[in-house]
Amino acid sequence: MSNETFRQEVKDWLAENCPPGARGDGQIPTGSTKIVLEDPDTKLWLKRMAEKGWTAPTWPTEYGGGGLSTEEAVILLEEMQVIDARAPLLGMGIRMIGPTLLEFGTDDQKQRHLPKIVRGEAAWCQGYSEPGAGSDLASLRTRAEDQGDFFSINGQKTWTSGAQYADWMFALVRTNPDVPKHEGISFMLLDMDQPGITTKPVQLISGSSPFCETFFDNAIAQKSDLIGKVNQGWSVGKRLLQYERSGQGGLAGSPRLETGGIRGDLSPMDSIAKQYVGENDQGLIADTDFRDEVIRHHMNSHSFKLTQKRVGEENSFGKTLGEATSIFKIFGSNLARTGAELKIRLMGTQGHGWEGEMFSDDELESTRTWLASRSITIYGGTNEVQNNIVAKRVLGLPD
Repeated sequence: MSNETFRQEVKDWLAENCPPGARGDGQIPTGSTKIVLEDPDTKLWLKRMAEKGWTAPTWPTEYGGGGLSTEEAVILLEEMQVIDARAPLLGMGIRMIGPTLLEFGTDDQKQRHLPKIVRGEAAWCQGYSEPGAGSDLASLRTRAEDQGDFFSINGQKTWTSGAQYADWMFALVRTNPDVPKHEGISFMLLDMDQPGITTKPVQLISGSSPFCETFFDNAIAQKSDLIGKVNQGWSVGKRLLQYERSGQGGLAGSPRLETGGIRGDLSPMDSIAKQYVGENDQGLIADTDFRDEVIRHHMNSHSFKLTQKRVGEENSFGKTLGEATSIFKIFGSNLARTGAELKIRLMGTQGHGWEGEMFSDDELESTRTWLASRSITIYGGTNEVQNNIVAKRVLGLPD
């Protein structure tokens, strides 16, 4: 099938199947069984896209995916943008553990976990960082002891995003404390709905609690959910981080560019400028330096988006960029922070409200988005760590 024919089929299908309530801003499912999808159109959109396999468009059809080529997936995303369709499903299942299972999982593990991810029937969280093992992740001390058919896990993780809503966790745990730290780590999956796991959300200055402390007290991970071999999980864990960073850069396939609430086109910035600081009906920003900042952000956003598209077309599925994904993490994180800050600066004092009838819901949300954006250059690996990876692994610079 030619690309032109495929594009027309996608257009026709989206026009018929994307409900009005799945267009524009709104809730995007993560697959969590603990979060209620209130909008019927959101549920219908997820159902229809999952049936097509387009929640994971490039995954193999045998696991529920769409079986599309990278080029076809790009066409799908482009046509979703045209009608302002939201992503039907986001989260760590699609962006992180799914691709990792496709590369490292057994047939049984793929069959048990991937179709549920595609259908939005399970949300995942990441058990990596610990109170004493953040940037130096290999220093982790959470222990997993072999108990025959299962591993018994004891210890603590921190900054486990979405753990209070997750159905499953993928985790790095220490299975041999008597070897060099990188060699005694294993990669496991475990059910979050068991008595041995306790989560405590951490409230941030933005008022939200996306991160948690997670405690393990004889928690159980089945032997059938060990990914790879015992004591050889470090390479699996690193590979997952590369999928995460390429996903944060947009390669995992979201039709919206994540730039701190500002989309990849200029129209929302135009409308904000017109509403809050415009001198005329064209929304001109009077301060020329500020106007240049907004234009530069728009150009950077568009360039970033085009680069994502190019790299996606150049790399077939299963061949993510390796250490070069850190470049996307650095640039994307900075872009998101800049976008959030520009938005509230355009709003002036209306962009700094916390509560009160004098502020609209959008204005209050912009304040919280700006505060939350401060963490973007930290989570998923700090920008400092990413710079070191680029220097050593991409540019080949000496230590």
